[in-house]
Amino acid sequence: MSSIAMNSDPREQLRSSLKLRLKSDRQVVIATFREDGKPEKLLRSLRQSVDDVLTQAWQAAGLPAQTALVAVGGYGRGELFPYSDVDVLILLGQSPDEDTRHRLEELVQLLWDLGLEIGSSIRTVEECLAESEADITVQTSLLEARLVTGNAELFAQLERAYDAAMDPQAFFHAKTAEMRQRHAKYEDTAFSLEPNCKESPGGLRDLQVILWMAKAAGLASSWRTLATRGLITQTEARQLMEKERAFKDIRVRLHLHAGRREDRLVFDVQTAIAESLGLQTTGSGVHMRRASEYLMQRYYWAAKAVVQLNTIMLQNIEAMLFPQGCDTHPINERFNEVNGFIDIASDDVFARTPSAILEVFVLMTERPALKGITARATRALWHERFEIDAAFRADPVNRAYFLRILQAPSGIIHALRRMNELSILGRYLPNFRKIVGQMQHDLFHVYTVDQHILMVVRNMRRFTMTEHAHEYPYCSQLMANYPQHWLLYVAALFHDIAKGRGGDHSKLGVADAVQFCQEHGMSADETELVAFLVEHHLLMSTVAQKQDLSDPDVIEAFAKAVRDERHLTGLYLLTVCDIRGTSPKVWNAWKAKLLEDLYKMTLRVLGGEPHSADRELKNRQQEALATLRLYGLPPSAHEALWKQLDMAYFLRHDASDIAWQTRALYDRLDSEKPVVKCRLAPIGEGLQIAVYVKDQPDLFARICGYFDRKNFSILDAKIHTTKHGYALDTFLVTEQSFAKSYRDIINLIEHELCDLLQKQAPMQPPVRGRLSRLSRTFPIQPTVDLRSDERGQYYLLSVTANDRTGLLYSIANVLTKYRVNLHTAKVMTLGERVEDVFIVDGQSLASARTQLQLETDLLEALKV
Repeated sequence: MSSIAMNSDPREQLRSSLKLRLKSDRQVVIATFREDGKPEKLLRSLRQSVDDVLTQAWQAAGLPAQTALVAVGGYGRGELFPYSDVDVLILLGQSPDEDTRHRLEELVQLLWDLGLEIGSSIRTVEECLAESEADITVQTSLLEARLVTGNAELFAQLERAYDAAMDPQAFFHAKTAEMRQRHAKYEDTAFSLEPNCKESPGGLRDLQVILWMAKAAGLASSWRTLATRGLITQTEARQLMEKERAFKDIRVRLHLHAGRREDRLVFDVQTAIAESLGLQTTGSGVHMRRASEYLMQRYYWAAKAVVQLNTIMLQNIEAMLFPQGCDTHPINERFNEVNGFIDIASDDVFARTPSAILEVFVLMTERPALKGITARATRALWHERFEIDAAFRADPVNRAYFLRILQAPSGIIHALRRMNELSILGRYLPNFRKIVGQMQHDLFHVYTVDQHILMVVRNMRRFTMTEHAHEYPYCSQLMANYPQHWLLYVAALFHDIAKGRGGDHSKLGVADAVQFCQEHGMSADETELVAFLVEHHLLMSTVAQKQDLSDPDVIEAFAKAVRDERHLTGLYLLTVCDIRGTSPKVWNAWKAKLLEDLYKMTLRVLGGEPHSADRELKNRQQEALATLRLYGLPPSAHEALWKQLDMAYFLRHDASDIAWQTRALYDRLDSEKPVVKCRLAPIGEGLQIAVYVKDQPDLFARICGYFDRKNFSILDAKIHTTKHGYALDTFLVTEQSFAKSYRDIINLIEHELCDLLQKQAPMQPPVRGRLSRLSRTFPIQPTVDLRSDERGQYYLLSVTANDRTGLLYSIANVLTKYRVNLHTAKVMTLGERVEDVFIVDGQSLASARTQLQLETDLLEALKV
């Protein structure tokens, strides 16, 4: 009696036997893989082991003769990754009776008990067809159906019915749309720093989609047969098999390392996967390259090749599925327009005329109506890219073509991106090739260096387009009046090109930029501008975010560095594009305001107007008074409060802030109760909070502690003490939910913070907040730098560390301990990295020993 439904003992014996066999087989297969490193062998062996176990379980189930066990999906394809689902279809000849249903339930339960991640469906042939018609996922999984055991004729019946019902054209459209949606989910780039080796563009799924389409159309079922049918060349088939094997190898290692199904190459595992592949960290210090960097650069190169070859194959399959008349119009003797795409006039165009490799991109920019490049021309470009050598780069025709691309009225970004995908951009600019696929472990760049550079060029380009003028109107206005704005594209191309070489990439990149400009016949004036922007592309963000913009000397020094309006405007536009091109999380309205303020103040100085503190004070007071009159306050309402405020207050606050605070405080000058006022920040992002209370040593720490408990991020803090001993502190804070319920939040903050300051409860000890996964993987060595300013009046305290909850509160507690007075805090958050700058003073800082101890305690507070 072999049925598992007979009694519990035989069933338990079967379960134990099969479970032991699965475990034993698995151990042997994985051990073999660790020795020989052959992923295909592991996938086949795991599939065969599961096939055998399922067959044995099926036979023991005692199911009717008119049933079959069918593998579908990846398991049906004959591959089984260590922790992937085992997708099966139990095919029925007819609707099951009660006994059959009971046996099926017991079978599925047994398979789960064996530890298999079973994805099961139970259907008749008619139900399979109905589900397939309604759901493209079901249709795709059945495309790779494979009989494991059971009634072969029933399975053949399913295959015949499925083939007859297949509409290759509809399938092509559905899978193309599905692929576009999947790519959009992964930001349409293969160059994410934590790619999904299965789902990301250029990953395993893209390869599978091509084979599914080809199989559905009856064209081929493997790369070799695709080559035989002429859809790809033998060389391309070999490349695709190599890339597929590499991705499978990585995915297998990911599963084994994680001990579960894991397809993401997250930072935590990249080093371990790299080392398992035999890659090692090389060099040290600024010249160090991690094993993970070698792995990821290999991954990106492979993914880029897959994306490119997929483009060729999709066009070829589409041409075979949707034959149409050939509407051809000659462009010149080398190129034709075919059905809206640019095509080569003959297969040997690029071999006969190598400069046509760049000419095709010039034509794409000059003919916006062109929809793209044909598969034939794309393939020829891909294979002939090796024609780009030193002689090609030295040819004046090619240099002129490259400049025409940068100077084109439209299509620049599409051209550069397509050139990068085809490895033509890196061939033409050899140093650009070195940074293709290069990772940046600085905790705020989310793109590889080459993708970041192209993103910066894209951002710059959008300033010239009227349809994007609403995004950054001031930048668009400046760009519209900027002479030769294509020079900014050149600077953007070279600003980070020296990353990864060791040393200061800004200075190293200048040599590359100057060489490019000179070789391409640019004037000395144009070359100097590009070199200046490349060398100083970090200067403006550093000054705006780390220095005191209310200090006339800071503005004068910056104006002296940029020299004239042309250099200033170019640097401003490049800085905005550069910061925006690092990560969507890094750019915010506060950084935008700091940069714009610095630009406008410097512009006035360059225009001959000295940055006089007295003049600035008078201007701000007059503007604030004009606003106060709109509030309907008495003409003298401001006088009592303003008498208690010094020049530093007026120089560090905008006129709108001065008017807002004056309106709130003019009749509460000697208030015994704390005054807390909150409003939406005028910059359009976050909340502005003003606190007015009798000064106390731990005030800043208390306020930071409150914001910390609320999970508010402090972007800026201005600390001021009035002449009669009151603290007037202003904070700019952000939090994701502000935009949804800001009115309730404003009322809550005003009530809670006022109550907290009035009660003066004991301070809570700082809590070391949890670090993000990225910060744990790439911890920053904290740095603290304390130095006096040029006048010896204040001290500049600079702090760099991994970001975490409670960090600013921890710093504030240390400052309170040493009785250090805080005047301004600039909190710069760059993704997972913080670079905060504080302007402080205090009697204790006069002692060098105390300064050293303060720095030591701050390092301890910042320590990961």
